[in-house]
Amino acid sequence: MEDAGIYARESAYLDRFVQIGAAGEKVISCSFPVTPDEEATDGHPVLERIDAYLQGAEDSFADAQIGLTVPTDYRNVLEAVREIPYGEQGSVQQVAQMAAGLDPNEDEDLITVREALADNPIPLLIPDHRVRDGPSGAPPEVEQKLRSLEDL
Repeated sequence: MEDAGIYARESAYLDRFVQIGAAGEKVISCSFPVTPDEEATDGHPVLERIDAYLQGAEDSFADAQIGLTVPTDYRNVLEAVREIPYGEQGSVQQVAQMAAGLDPNEDEDLITVREALADNPIPLLIPDHRVRDGPSGAPPEVEQKLRSLEDL
């Protein structure tokens, strides 16, 4: 596999492409463009897993290698979100409770959770669609389809 690249594959279920950016073995971004980057190729193992997931295969992506370049408090939130199992939901307050250094009873910490979810650079692999009352890094129509896929 190349050291870095952009990979995309069309999803009939989402009616758009799934595009990931990778650096070495780590996925560093995930987006859902209508038209992929013109330099994108479709040969990445994570895209294979995403394709199977979008066709109904259960996958939590918890073992997928990711590379996050976000502030520490956002990292703690996003790592907590990765712990929410396939087919289950959590709330913003529950994520704050799970995230290191945050207090679910502090409004500022709940705001931090929402901001981290909205800025999530790797939605789907960091399954923010499983946080029922929080925003997502994915477009709303994609978020809804991911929730529907997992019966959330």
